[in-house]
Amino acid sequence: MADRRPVETLVERDDGVVFRMRGAGGGDGLPHDLVHVLVEQELRVTDGVWGCVAEGVVWGSMRHVSGRQPPHAAERSGRLKKERAARVRKAEGLADLVGRLASGTSLLPGEVARSGHAPEALDRAAACLVSATARWAAMAPGERWTLSWPAPPHHRSSAGRSRAARGRPGR
Repeated sequence: MADRRPVETLVERDDGVVFRMRGAGGGDGLPHDLVHVLVEQELRVTDGVWGCVAEGVVWGSMRHVSGRQPPHAAERSGRLKKERAARVRKAEGLADLVGRLASGTSLLPGEVARSGHAPEALDRAAACLVSATARWAAMAPGERWTLSWPAPPHHRSSAGRSRAARGRPGR
């Protein structure tokens, strides 16, 4: 469908391993993966979807492109997915909540309090999504949006960052 074209994300971890990730998105709305990185960065959620990627999780939508994966990478990814399942679900809920705030959708009583974040922080994250949506809509086909995610302290390389580049080949 025109408004749900696949969006491609290139993920380069500190260790030089590169993955290609396909996700839903396209049209003028922000892709789900981009919403996650923006919300998780703004709210300093280090153990959500992108924190897991930085730690070595490989989601089912990720395909290895280049770089040598560390020994036992699949086992580590599986273990981290299990250990972090509750935190990833919480990050999913936060991304949804902030997305609804950004779009002006009414929230249920107590949702903000249950999020574990101050209302002001959630409002800042929603404003970040509003701004990002305008930037996304203005991007040309094939244009990239590059974001950095801080690597876990015990994994910092000389580069010190994991990178995700967003392209828009279908637009």
